[in-house]
Amino acid sequence: MAWGSTEKANWLNEQIIKRSYKDEVLAKIDKLRTSLDVVQYGSLSLNKDLYPVYLLKTRPFDKNKKTILITGGVHGYETSGVQGALSFMESAVKEYAEKFNVVCAPCISPWGYETINRWNHQAIDPNRSFTENTTVEECSLFLNAMTSLEVDFYAHFDLHETTDTDNTVFRVAKQARDGKREEWTEIPDGFYTVGDSENPCPEFQKAIIQSVKKVTHIAPPDEKGRIIGAPLEQEGVINYPLKNLFLCAGFSKAPFTTTTEVYPDSPKATPEICIKAQVAAIKGGLDYLTSIHSV
Repeated sequence: MAWGSTEKANWLNEQIIKRSYKDEVLAKIDKLRTSLDVVQYGSLSLNKDLYPVYLLKTRPFDKNKKTILITGGVHGYETSGVQGALSFMESAVKEYAEKFNVVCAPCISPWGYETINRWNHQAIDPNRSFTENTTVEECSLFLNAMTSLEVDFYAHFDLHETTDTDNTVFRVAKQARDGKREEWTEIPDGFYTVGDSENPCPEFQKAIIQSVKKVTHIAPPDEKGRIIGAPLEQEGVINYPLKNLFLCAGFSKAPFTTTTEVYPDSPKATPEICIKAQVAAIKGGLDYLTSIHSV
């Protein structure tokens, strides 16, 4: 039987703070104020003092330039998505700021970051909730902020991880929450991207994979030629109907979109490698976009 309000309340009561959003995210954002515009676009009503959310923007912001969007922490437990976004904005964004505006929302789900959760505190997956009139606060705050920018995004990099806990924790919890059996899929060992099945951008995805290859290994398909149940489009790339699933990478009309997926539980990986892989993914995509406009 699916969860009701009592079961959801019991689940919430079981969640504990496991790391500090203030120390690991907000402190790093504060250090970037000298080189970037830092804009608070809201706070989670769960605790407005603990969970403010921010955008980082290159300066000067020129609406005549193409604008790139980077998002991390849609799923708060996916650490390198958050830290990779921050690392890029700290160490690499200046390489691209003359050609592009860059907007970064490094941690969309701060409560999820602190409790190491895929869901928000209402036991809802934010990455199925990026739609108009969404009731998921993490998503509505972000979407309102994007509207207020009044820009058309040229590319969107949404930084994620696929972890062993997807099967051992969250798939089990989802099965209990929904009262439905979950189909099991093998966790891929390595990096891969998810493109948009309606606009797959294969050369863009390929450039990302080639860049990440210099940092870490690319996930092979399973014995059925699939990654997380989806057929392989090319090495390290699968496609999803991003807009139909209300995924973060599908909310805009950006002509180039990708969802990155790092595997932090691999024996070949370290937290540092995972962060570097996210940075390499962004740089590979931006180098490709630069190249197609310079020929």
